Amino acid sequence: MKVEFEKMEGLGNDFIILDDRNGAISAYYTGGYSKLAIKLCSRNFGIGGDGIILLLNSSKEDIGFRIFNCDGSEAQMCGNGMRCFAKYIFENRIINKKIITVETRAGRVIPEIITEDTGKVKSVCVDMGEPILDISKIPFIPANLNYKDEKGASTHLSTVQAQVQTAINTPLDVNGQIFNITAVSMGNPHAVIFVDDVNNTNVEFYGRAIENHPNFPQKTNVEFIQIIDRLQMNMRVWERGAGETLACGTGACAAMVAASLNGKAARKVKLHLKGGTLDIEWRESDNHVYKTGPANFVFKGIIEI
Repeated sequence: MKVEFEKMEGLGNDFIILDDRNGAISAYYTGGYSKLAIKLCSRNFGIGGDGIILLLNSSKEDIGFRIFNCDGSEAQMCGNGMRCFAKYIFENRIINKKIITVETRAGRVIPEIITEDTGKVKSVCVDMGEPILDISKIPFIPANLNYKDEKGASTHLSTVQAQVQTAINTPLDVNGQIFNITAVSMGNPHAVIFVDDVNNTNVEFYGRAIENHPNFPQKTNVEFIQIIDRLQMNMRVWERGAGETLACGTGACAAMVAASLNGKAARKVKLHLKGGTLDIEWRESDNHVYKTGPANFVFKGIIEI
């Protein structure tokens, strides 16, 4: 079976976009989306990419979104992938409006298209929803649990039982080294770690170990963050199922939330990644995180699957 695809990237995080609203791909490809992702994402034997993104029908929202990493695992959401997805459906006139509701495995996501005077997509602002801090929903099982009570005071679990338990600046033993992590979910799990210099951090060694740490029962993405000032941060990211990538949109949102919770940053920052810069804002008005950044077309073609 031959299928059309578009290759797109957001800050160097690259994806293969496939339209399966008619169900032809899933019906034909008996290996399922997971095996298709492994095949197509191969940089030697396929198209090459960090993952595949599928356009699907939705009974709840304007359109449906699923994403599979290059190792075949499915992610609940992807911020950079969502910007590429929104640009694709707008410029291909699949949906002719600038604010779109999208059904994902992480729930409803709302991207807003920002266009140039020519009508081409300049950037995409994505309402990523509220950050999830309850460790039972991330999920994360810390050795030492700290959470905030109703007055905002830090309390240890043994002192009082809280309804919502959070892990903020919580120690995690990783191959004999202690990292203080802040656990956040943006529909997918993140472990945020603050370091003095991201360029001198062994992201591959520690990222892989933390991704597969037993205290994260569904594995996790890992963000290493260097604070420049209250308005700027540098970030390197180890993505669950993909390894180190040039950027991660949900990771950038989680990092900004973690920095704010730890008193290291304001609620609106520029986050510098290897692939470029994202503007992240955690609005007090609705407690939602908004992410604005570019998405770019790379090439399109037809491939035999």
